[in-house]
Amino acid sequence: MIGQLALICAALFAGAAVFINVAEQPARLALDDRAMLLQWQRSYNRAAPMQAGLAVVSALLGFVAAWQTRDWRWAAGAIAVLANWPYTLLVIKPTNDKLHAMAAEQDSADARRMVVSWGHLHAGRSALGIAAVLIDLWALVS
Repeated sequence: MIGQLALICAALFAGAAVFINVAEQPARLALDDRAMLLQWQRSYNRAAPMQAGLAVVSALLGFVAAWQTRDWRWAAGAIAVLANWPYTLLVIKPTNDKLHAMAAEQDSADARRMVVSWGHLHAGRSALGIAAVLIDLWALVS
């Protein structure tokens, strides 16, 4: 049961991350520079706590499942989803900080360039989430 909950949380994380890349980011980029930056800032401030929490809960549940079952694959899934924290802090955070520091009133091509770059970086979060789901599924079905 704990492993299934780890998988559910990893799937929720991955689904949210993929949604951002395939739906929200393209829609955001269709806006003018000012609206795009404002939308990114507001969306990020709401999505970050949700995704961070899902990653932690999934990882904790995965580590518990690994301990209970003595199956290393649950720990591997936990590490994959938890890897989003250092990836975000080390790779994406510099771009996040620059985007948050920009005033939305400034019509800036730099903002667009950085939001585009941010989307590419965020795809790494989607990939880590998908990897965690696949590893958890592997542990669950075998």
